[in-house]
Amino acid sequence: MKQRKQGRTQVVAAAQAGLSERSARRIDHGELTPQPRLKRHWRTREDPLADVWQRVLVPMLEQNPSLLPMTLFEYLYDNYPGQYDETIQRTLQRRIKVWKGQYGPAKEVIFRQTKEPGRLGISNFTQIKDFTITIQDQAFKHLLYHYRLPFSSWCYVKVICGGESYTALSTGLQDALWRSGGVPQEHRTDSLSAAFNNLAEKEQLTVRYHDLCRHYGLKATRNNPGVSHENGAIESPHGHLKRRIRQAVLIRGSHEFASLEDYQGFIAGVVSKINQRCHSRFQQERACLKSLPKRRTHDYAEHRVLISSSSTFDLKRVTYTVPSRFIGERLYIQLFDQQLKLFHGHAWVLDLPRVYAPQKQRGRCVNYRHVIDSLVRKPQAFRYSQLRDDLLPSPDYQRIWHYVDETLPCHKACRYIVRLLHLAATQQCESALGRYVLKAIDQGGLPSELKCRQQFSAETRVIPIISSQQHRLDGYDQLLEFAPSPEQQYG
Repeated sequence: MKQRKQGRTQVVAAAQAGLSERSARRIDHGELTPQPRLKRHWRTREDPLADVWQRVLVPMLEQNPSLLPMTLFEYLYDNYPGQYDETIQRTLQRRIKVWKGQYGPAKEVIFRQTKEPGRLGISNFTQIKDFTITIQDQAFKHLLYHYRLPFSSWCYVKVICGGESYTALSTGLQDALWRSGGVPQEHRTDSLSAAFNNLAEKEQLTVRYHDLCRHYGLKATRNNPGVSHENGAIESPHGHLKRRIRQAVLIRGSHEFASLEDYQGFIAGVVSKINQRCHSRFQQERACLKSLPKRRTHDYAEHRVLISSSSTFDLKRVTYTVPSRFIGERLYIQLFDQQLKLFHGHAWVLDLPRVYAPQKQRGRCVNYRHVIDSLVRKPQAFRYSQLRDDLLPSPDYQRIWHYVDETLPCHKACRYIVRLLHLAATQQCESALGRYVLKAIDQGGLPSELKCRQQFSAETRVIPIISSQQHRLDGYDQLLEFAPSPEQQYG
């Protein structure tokens, strides 16, 4: 009748109500009044759990409400052999669901929070696990630093080469604050060891993180350990972000990137599309953010190292080489996420790429140019040097060393490879020289050191031919005739 009142025909109204056309005609004529279907309150079959439900299963549920239906079914199957089989599983599941709805324990309630513009900024780290990014055909293990303003959903993402360190947190947070153009009232993280001293009985900020928050006027907070939903405003967007990155990689057609900067630019492009969708709300929130300070603060860790007699120093389980002129000196190091800045006194002297050691292993960052001047004076030290394989700058030079080591006597092989490295360092021709020597080897011959120098020297040295004429001895007598007397010489 409701369908008929809305203008439906008798045939259509009957079909939508699930009636026959004849019954619909009788209802229209008042010959039939639809009766509501009564709910059945009697059983159509015997209860298969009648013997054990109140006597066995309910006491077990009251004692341990977290018991699963399958666990209880297996209990019945083991303790009442031959009485219960798979046909009661659905009955048992429905019975337990009804019991927990009536008598089960209270569940945790999620209280939705009011999002105020400019109040909160959240930082967290996440990892892409379901596919691998490669840089120059090498698997690139990394994290993503993710910063988000919950009110507007504006976000910033930075590629992190190492772990969840203070350097990564400080660099990412400061980049995000300056990119957003303002500072929220509160900054929240999970229990990062870079920000909080988690071994203390009471919540205690690390000194560096405390100074960072004080510099920007941030109130530092964190969610309760193990309660990730308290950071739901960024935990859930982690999944959306990684899904967008995955789809963008599929559209791009390749997981390979030429450099770290190329990959960071790709991530920035994905984030830019996310921020375009919340532009209006971000403009509203930006007006509520506090002003930035006049400058950034430290986003690096500070270390002082003593350079050993091997022209190396150890830092974070990694051995680095430096120019040999710093042997015995103490250098001040600013440790960033991607590089090291070295200072001698107050003067900057060198930048080194940062290397992260594999888990439970040591790493090395060796540059043969730092020690080649000493090595060329004692080439035999190359063979058993602890840094031998790291001194070879590329696979080309590794192939050259294997060839000369097999074909030349020991002392000649060391002298050849060391002088080759010295030529590559002094003439800035590392790649070209390596290809030149390998090409000659493939053609069946090893170019001599002299030929390599002639091929790659910056200038060709021409030795002039000097002709001299020997004077006659009696010519010196003429000089003696004009020599002044002692009286004339001394007056």
